[in-house]
Parts: sequence; structure tokens; C-alpha cells
Amino acid sequence: MKKAQGFTLIELMMVVAIVGILAAIAMPSYTQHVIRASREAAQTELLQMAAVQEKIYLNSSSYTAAAITAAYTGQSAGGLGITGTSVDGKYTYGCVCNAQDFVITATPNAGSTQAADGNLSISSTGQRLGGPKGTW
Repeated sequence: MKKAQGFTLIELMMVVAIVGILAAIAMPSYTQHVIRASREAAQTELLQMAAVQEKIYLNSSSYTAAAITAAYTGQSAGGLGITGTSVDGKYTYGCVCNAQDFVITATPNAGSTQAADGNLSISSTGQRLGGPKGTW
């Protein structure tokens, strides 16, 4: 007699169960990693935008929304390279500005993994607010 080759149903079910357990453990960790990476990317972009504001202040002795507000709304950035949304599209940026102060805010887009993460902001004084711990 020839021995049958292949997997039994029990062996196949054991493999499926093991893969399911591994997936149940790995998915939350992966999701948290994606959220953290997007938050850190938005923080980096906020710092870059704050640096642009400081450069404007050095040249004109006042902060101005006129030079970068167009970029926040998706219009031409005048060569500053700033767009209205984060690189991964999970945050939308906004700026409140007067001659002596500014606050740049990153707001999570609804429906993205960042939706429950909260706003991130940076001010002209360097104060950083937002995120799960309240500051970053």
C-alpha cells in the first residue's frame, strides 16, 4: 500500500489557529507604530513650518501669514515647499498669525488612523502642545 501524502484537516486547522493568534498579537502593535510614525512626521513638518516663520521674522521683523497661508490652503507656496496637508495625508495644517506671534496647528483628518490622536501645535515661543501626552 502506498502512504497518502498531504496535510490532515487537524494539521491545517492548527496552522490557521497559530497564524490567527500571531495576527491578533501583531496587529495592535503595528497599528500603534503607524500612528506614532505619522505623529512624528507631522511634528517634523510643524518644526519646519515654524523655522520658515522665524526666517520671515528675521527678514521683516514680524511674522506673517500672507507668505505661507496660501500654502496651507493648497495654493502656491511661493517656493517655500509647504503644503496644506502632511506628506501622508493624515493631518491638515493651519496657521493663526499676527505680527508678533504665531501658532501652527496640525489637525488629524477624519477617518484616518490619527483621528483620535488629537491636534498638534507649535507657537512662536516654542511651546508644543497636543498628542496623547499633552505635549511633544
